[in-house]
Amino acid sequence: MTENDLSRIVVNASFQVHNELGPGLLENIYEECLFSELQDAGIHVEKEVVLPVKYKNKKMDLGYRLDIWVERKLIIELKCVDSFIPIHKAQLLTYLKLTNNRLGLLINFNVPLIKDGIKRVVNNL
Repeated sequence: MTENDLSRIVVNASFQVHNELGPGLLENIYEECLFSELQDAGIHVEKEVVLPVKYKNKKMDLGYRLDIWVERKLIIELKCVDSFIPIHKAQLLTYLKLTNNRLGLLINFNVPLIKDGIKRVVNNL
């Protein structure tokens, strides 16, 4: 599957989770539920993946954790905030660059309509 195919699956799963739970819960609750939805869709997903930084040929665990990594092609960064701020996009772009992935989704579950809480972020390799 392409990144765009996976993105469509993730967006649909996000709609299901948001329709069931609504806004206002903690980020980790949405993460667990979205992870479960994606597993049920039959795609390979990983959560809280440690992302080391390479510095002078050393791998260093500096605290980067991917919320959800789909098929090692698409990174999902979850938020429960009033609105996105520039650092959220910068964080996801950093993850995309460190993994050589092209596409990521910022998903904010703290919105009345989930369509308003989804932002595509593209890494122009």
